[in-house]
Amino acid sequence: MAAPPAPPQAPPKPNWDPRKSEAPFPWLRPTIRIRLTLLYGGMFLIAGILLLSIIYLLAAQAINTGNEPLFKIVGATELKVTSDNCPGITNASNYLQFNDAVSRCIDDQRHVALDDLLSRSLLALLGLAIIAFAFGYAMAGRVLSPLGRILRTARAVAGSDLSRRIELDGPDDEIKELADTFDDMLERLQRAFTAQQRFVGNASHELRTPLAINRTLLEVHLSDPNAPMELQQLGKTLLATNERSEQLVEGLLLLARSDNQIVERKPVDLAEVAEQAVDQVRSEADAKGVVIRGEQKPAVVQGNGVLLERIALNLVQNAVRYNVPGDGWVEVTTEVQHGQAVLVVANTGPVVPAYEIDNIFEPFRRLRTERTGSDKGVGLGLSIVRSVARAHGGHISAQPREGGGLVMRVALPI
Repeated sequence: MAAPPAPPQAPPKPNWDPRKSEAPFPWLRPTIRIRLTLLYGGMFLIAGILLLSIIYLLAAQAINTGNEPLFKIVGATELKVTSDNCPGITNASNYLQFNDAVSRCIDDQRHVALDDLLSRSLLALLGLAIIAFAFGYAMAGRVLSPLGRILRTARAVAGSDLSRRIELDGPDDEIKELADTFDDMLERLQRAFTAQQRFVGNASHELRTPLAINRTLLEVHLSDPNAPMELQQLGKTLLATNERSEQLVEGLLLLARSDNQIVERKPVDLAEVAEQAVDQVRSEADAKGVVIRGEQKPAVVQGNGVLLERIALNLVQNAVRYNVPGDGWVEVTTEVQHGQAVLVVANTGPVVPAYEIDNIFEPFRRLRTERTGSDKGVGLGLSIVRSVARAHGGHISAQPREGGGLVMRVALPI
């Protein structure tokens, strides 16, 4: 029988991180400092333009006061005057032409003086505007320096370093109040995070120990060949229930741990993780008649190897258990796409409606099955996968296959 066609893969989604994203021209980004600089410089520029306009109008009014010349020649028998600035005076042959030439010369000198005043004022305004913008940029940086300190602390906290504090000094203004409030919030978060870690550690011991004791007692009881058949059957039922409880506890603890960011990261190859998951599920797949195939190409990420192995194991186990017995297949592939390490697990199986895709990632949710009493798991597999992927800065997406089954795609930053 020919192998079924390879399942279509969902289009890759970019792993957007606001802390790493940069505009094509970062110096054009409208930061608060740039906006304050434009505000300071713009206000100075508007004030300078208004002042220059007033000075120009007053100068023009002062120069134009009294358009008539201060004197006129009313009579002369012979008039000879020379001037380099007023050529018309030199050519005047009588006093009437001389008076006209003097009036025109005075008008020309007024226009030249006003134009010279305007050009020099504009140059001075341009130079002062440049100085004002530079001074405004420096002052805005000084005013906003506490916000930069707050931003750096917030970024450190985003990397799960809750011990960082701003501890801002200076005047008791709004920015210091903001920093103190942020420090108080970090203090409460650190206490809550520490309490959660303590609870997870205590719960791991308190919940695992009695379950392990119960399992041991049941196994000892079942190893007795003289035990009645009814008691052996009851012991097997209780042992299966105890095993299910252990799986539930392990899943809840892993889910609690994976909801936090991964602090200690090491290089992990998704190809090796996927191969180990396939080897662990191989016997179960063979028992159900499900074929596991696919090519695992190297895809190294920085993360926790145990948690990443849990991603691959949960996906492959779900793909095998929710499949077509005797004629199903599972395809597991790893590769690098668009700067991301991608793990894709596709399988045949029942038809999954598109509106049910979001529900399968919720804890204790299954498709058209009970919340409890299933022999396929405790309903935490995909919830753990989503939490672990988010803790590594990645995401998981699901897409129904035509004809039944799903295509699960996990993308992690390299």
